[in-house]
Amino acid sequence: MGFPPVYNAESRVLILGSFPSVKSREIEFYYGHKQNRFWKTVCGIFGEEVPLSVEGKKEFLLRNKIALWDMVTECEIEGSADSSVKNPRVADLTEIFKVAKIEKILLNGSLSFSLFEKHYSDCGIPYYKMPSTSPANPRFDERVWRERLNDLR
Repeated sequence: MGFPPVYNAESRVLILGSFPSVKSREIEFYYGHKQNRFWKTVCGIFGEEVPLSVEGKKEFLLRNKIALWDMVTECEIEGSADSSVKNPRVADLTEIFKVAKIEKILLNGSLSFSLFEKHYSDCGIPYYKMPSTSPANPRFDERVWRERLNDLR
C-alpha cells in the first residue's frame, strides 16, 4: 500500500513517482532511502536544506507549491524494483485535479511515465518524463529537474 498524496489548493506542479521503496515503506513517507536524490535535488533547487522530519518535508512541498504522489497506490512488488511491480492499482489523480490548479506534471522515472501515458495522457496538462532520482539510475541529471522546477522559485 502506498501513501496518501501531499497537495493543497496552492499546488501548481505535481510530481509522481512509481511506488514507495522498501526504505520509504519503513519510514512511511516518500523517498526514504538516504541515497535517493529526490529530497537533496528538489530542496537544493529551492536553496533549502532537506527537512529532517516528515512534517517538515510536507511543509516544504506545500510552501513551494509542489504536490507529490505515486502512480501506483497498491501492487505486488519484490523489494524496491519498479521492474517487479505486478497488478498495479493506478492512482486516481482526479482528486488532486479537482482541488489544485496543476500546471505541469513531472514523472519520476519510466514506470510512472508509462502508467501516466496509459491512463492520463489526455488530461490536458503538460507532462514530462524526468530522470529517476533512484540511486539505481546512473544517468541521473539534476539539470533537467532544475529546468522543470525553475518557474516555481
